[in-house]
Amino acid sequence: MHPHRIRILITGGTFDKEYNELTGELFFQQTHLSDMLRLGRCRLDVTVETLMMIDSLQMTDAHRQAILERCTAAAEQRIVITHGTDTMERTARVLGKHLSGKTIVLTGAMVPYTFGSSDGMFNLGTALAFVQTLAPGVYVAMNGRCFPWNRVRKNRDQGVFEAINES
Repeated sequence: MHPHRIRILITGGTFDKEYNELTGELFFQQTHLSDMLRLGRCRLDVTVETLMMIDSLQMTDAHRQAILERCTAAAEQRIVITHGTDTMERTARVLGKHLSGKTIVLTGAMVPYTFGSSDGMFNLGTALAFVQTLAPGVYVAMNGRCFPWNRVRKNRDQGVFEAINES
């Protein structure tokens, strides 16, 4: 086991969507994480694993359970999860209620990586920084900010994540 290795779990979301110029639809083909890490000149010891490639609006309790089981089984103590932003806080709550002893950071993008103007590179970079520096727990990292799993929500009117005072 490598104590500093970070596992990146891919679940899909806008992060990895492609644009069909003929139909105008967004779809999944393959993850862009390896390209993003290369372009960002990442020098961390990471293992990238694709769990699923779905829109988070299609994510079910069974999908969330699979993510939880993979996080539990992973040898790494630090895990970044790429996830769709629509239900990211729901998955964070499932993980936060059932995991301890590991640092897990969920992140995503509002704009697909392939659009060139994506926030995905920035969010991935901050998630990788946060996962190395935060105490064990489950967090959501978006827009340069990091939130504990039980104190975050997506503000759909403004398109940002924000802190809440619930637990």
